[in-house]
Amino acid sequence: MQPAAPDRPGLRIVLAEDGVLLREGLIGLLARFGHEVVAAVGDADALRTAVAAHAPDIVLTDVRMPPGFQDEGLRAAVALRAERPGLPVLVLSQYVQRSYAADLLDSGDGTGVGYLLKDRIGQVEEFVDALARVAAGGTVVDPEVVRQLLRRHRDPLAALTPREREVLALVAEGHSNGAVARQLVVTEAAVGKHIGNILAKLDLPPAEDTHRRVLAVLAYLRA
Repeated sequence: MQPAAPDRPGLRIVLAEDGVLLREGLIGLLARFGHEVVAAVGDADALRTAVAAHAPDIVLTDVRMPPGFQDEGLRAAVALRAERPGLPVLVLSQYVQRSYAADLLDSGDGTGVGYLLKDRIGQVEEFVDALARVAAGGTVVDPEVVRQLLRRHRDPLAALTPREREVLALVAEGHSNGAVARQLVVTEAAVGKHIGNILAKLDLPPAEDTHRRVLAVLAYLRA
């Protein structure tokens, strides 16, 4: 069924999404609700250029875009908010990128900003309403984003036992597992088990491109 035309004026939108099918689908969906996509781009550099050229009412951007497919879109959104205070930005993502999500939501005075998971697009009326609310200066955050950001701001070491804290402190000093074992008068296997528990409790799952011991040490130093 064709949606009814909105009472409020349509928005001028710059859309950044590298997936061609989703990008074209969003252009059509937004047009049906009376909005105009004044520029549709596929990477973060083009997003910043388009915003400068079109001065849109709102930016709608993905998180992962070329060339690295990491968090280019989200970083561009944070930069745009810094360069153009008050620019409404709604970020869409398949996952929560906690590092820059907090920066985005903290940008400006926290108004005119949103972060939704892409699953929400399927709930068309809610998605379009969220877009309008952000454009009007509101803040819209996906419940899953809220849960993960709250977890991020808890004391990362709160779940560690006293012995696990001792082990992590020695790791932070640069000691190997063997050196930690000698200092604590335990077996090296016991130290390995403690470190495994520490990494699990700090939510540091195995990853090919991440040195988990370094991240654990950083969590210790920040606490």
